[in-house]
Amino acid sequence: MKNLQDLRRDYNLAELRREDLEDNPICQFEEWLKVVIDSGAPDPTAMTIATVSADGQPSQRIVLLKDVDQRGFVFYTNLSSRKAGELALNNKISLHFPWHFMERQVKVCGVAEPLATTEVAAYFFSRPKESQLAAWASKQSQPISTRQMLLGKLAEMKEKFAAGEIPLPKFWGGYRVVPHEIEFWQGGQHRLHNRFIYQRDVNQPYLAEEQQWQIQRLMP
Repeated sequence: MKNLQDLRRDYNLAELRREDLEDNPICQFEEWLKVVIDSGAPDPTAMTIATVSADGQPSQRIVLLKDVDQRGFVFYTNLSSRKAGELALNNKISLHFPWHFMERQVKVCGVAEPLATTEVAAYFFSRPKESQLAAWASKQSQPISTRQMLLGKLAEMKEKFAAGEIPLPKFWGGYRVVPHEIEFWQGGQHRLHNRFIYQRDVNQPYLAEEQQWQIQRLMP
């Protein structure tokens, strides 16, 4: 294997200045996300989410962002999963969007709030039928001896719901991450990267329609 210490490159695609930024971080995020989507890059909405267990052990996994607006960032999951269990104990969460090909990253810190059943149902029924069946077939994060057992469970669900609409599982839901901190990172030459952080007072109610954000440049 090549010496990992020798793997490096410079970042020179763009600069990021305060005057380039929107005053509202959600608007800024939507601008960057649109560029990623328009580029044709695979999985433009993929994000790493980090939660923490009861004993303080962080855990990460990649999920897909399914909505974003001034209220926050939305994703869906099996409520018996590890992440859902950890969020039930500690709803603090971090999101990370690694858009390396653009030399950009976005990090979000906030709290995860469960979505209303009506919102979860609207999304669930918009999914392809195969994805709905897969949600029923998988007890997410639970051990399984073989993949064949999982495929067998999927076949069982196909037979069970063959005659009608697939219902919303009680163990399937979603979260809205209400942010209090959003950082935008743009790579810079000689490791002098550009970092700007938006922060709001977590002790104040989050009023999405009002400007509550303070912006600071951070050293790389």
